[in-house]
Amino acid sequence: MANTNMPKKAVLADAGDISRTLALAFDDDPMMRWFFPEDATRPETLARYFSTLFTRQYLADGVCERTDGAAAFWVPAEAQEKAVPDGDTIQELIAILGDRAGLFKEAVETAAGHTPSEPHWSLALIGAAPAAQGTGQGAALLRSGLAQADAAGTPVYLESSKAANLPVYEHFGFRVREEFALPGGGPLLWGMWRDPR
Repeated sequence: MANTNMPKKAVLADAGDISRTLALAFDDDPMMRWFFPEDATRPETLARYFSTLFTRQYLADGVCERTDGAAAFWVPAEAQEKAVPDGDTIQELIAILGDRAGLFKEAVETAAGHTPSEPHWSLALIGAAPAAQGTGQGAALLRSGLAQADAAGTPVYLESSKAANLPVYEHFGFRVREEFALPGGGPLLWGMWRDPR
């Protein structure tokens, strides 16, 4: 039996599996529920959203890894300026977000204003499908990315919109750096920082 917890590099052919995994993982996430409030269409819309982020933004310039039931997208320090959406990607995201696109734009701009200026790796997103939660797959992906950032001697930054995840990140050495609310009545985000080890 294959080890489902062993992180492997994600490739373009994984886009369908990864987007479905992340859609399941983020279905109860406060920020994703704010951007995609319709229960009936959220799974499909989230899958399109994550597929777009993976194929058009993080695959080329990020470090994308997966297990059978989880995925993580990291951005190394040297790729921070490249791993941003281009014009076509922005148009695709606007089409997916529909009437929530303006809120999304404000949220992205607000979060960008809180991003640390010092060189760092970013954990752009990590998620495990509910069936994989508690099996160590997310932890394996966290360890893998953190080991790469540590090897580069670089701190790591992430933003969480789910309070229940804060103790998990703290277990891996992150500390809350700041807390801020997204505009327009959006959810709270916690900016978290981890020094290299």
